[in-house]
Amino acid sequence: MSTAILPSGDQVELAHGEHRVVVVEVGGGLRTYRLGDWEVLEGYGETEMCSGGRGQPLMPWPNRLRNGRYEYGGESFQLGLSEPSTGTAIHGLVRWVNWTVARRGPAHVRMEYVLHAQAGYPYILALAIDYTLDDRGLTVHTEATNRGAHPCPFGAGAHPYVAAGTATIDGCLLQIPATRRLSTDEQSVPIGSVAVVDTNYDFRAARPIGATHLDTGYYELARDDDGRARVTLSDPATGRTVTLWQDENYPYVMVFTGDALPEPERRRQGLAVEPMTCAPDSFNSGDGLLTLAPGETFSGQWGIEPALSASGAQR
Repeated sequence: MSTAILPSGDQVELAHGEHRVVVVEVGGGLRTYRLGDWEVLEGYGETEMCSGGRGQPLMPWPNRLRNGRYEYGGESFQLGLSEPSTGTAIHGLVRWVNWTVARRGPAHVRMEYVLHAQAGYPYILALAIDYTLDDRGLTVHTEATNRGAHPCPFGAGAHPYVAAGTATIDGCLLQIPATRRLSTDEQSVPIGSVAVVDTNYDFRAARPIGATHLDTGYYELARDDDGRARVTLSDPATGRTVTLWQDENYPYVMVFTGDALPEPERRRQGLAVEPMTCAPDSFNSGDGLLTLAPGETFSGQWGIEPALSASGAQR
């Protein structure tokens, strides 16, 4: 009898000290991240199909593209509507394809995929993602090279759900170092921007999430001396804090509390923190949109760092 193929394909396990990560063939994404007995990501099981975008890379655009249509280089293009409920094309074209392990070691793997020209996106991209564990946590380095003969539009993102080990995220403290958010319409596509000051979307100082519903894009991110912007989720009872950082190549971040997930039992179990190089619908708005010339490479980094406060005790 042949062995059944797992829904997410081959599993690549990485380890460094008590840090354990599983990267998968399908989508080249993160399935799990564990520190000791703490599930740092609200991921999915080995025999499950990925749902809710958990841990998936989002290329060549993140989030929603209105009606799946855009114009570029004087031509009009139509993509498939991968989110029929909003009439949009969502999260790019590489979430469900098979990536290849190019290099690997005990605490590192490089996943690669060539996105060939297709209807709606007639460009060629050589994509690579390096996942590396060290004492601080996980670093994710993404590269995209235009291997075609013409310039192409490009954006990148990622979709991990971080977790502080709580039953829900409601009692967790959240900090988002952003002064503005994107306002959206009935298609969940940006139509403008709004200052967060003195609104329910203001998390510049850490405060409880409570019953707040977020499916919100933030920008104008404050950065630390190392150039990184940091979103933190923490459990005040245990001292567990998970930080998602993103370098200057990711000027936007989407934060999603999971209220619209199709599985009720998975709602508000983790917090999706999605680093993005551009705004949703950037192929139309141009907000943060990158143009890669033939042979040009995009390179950017983000990462996840779990930690305990001095008074916290891992459970």
